[in-house]
Amino acid sequence: MNVAEQFAENLVRQRKLADLSQDELSARASVHRTEISQLERGLRIARIDTLVKLAASLEASPSELLEGIVWEPGETRCGRFEAS
Repeated sequence: MNVAEQFAENLVRQRKLADLSQDELSARASVHRTEISQLERGLRIARIDTLVKLAASLEASPSELLEGIVWEPGETRCGRFEAS
């Protein structure tokens, strides 16, 4: 599952727990209903301001919408000059 799909699953779950329709969430969060639909289908990833508006409108924490999304940093390689 990718990040957009995980966020979508979390958003749908939180919206249903709040007993809100997409239209109601859209009005509360000042986010267009088509964007809510795209987010819930995993077609789009929310910007940080949208994440905050959605969480507040659902009376949830942003971390609840980000549940299961983990970043694992890769290796860090230091650059250097070499003389030939």
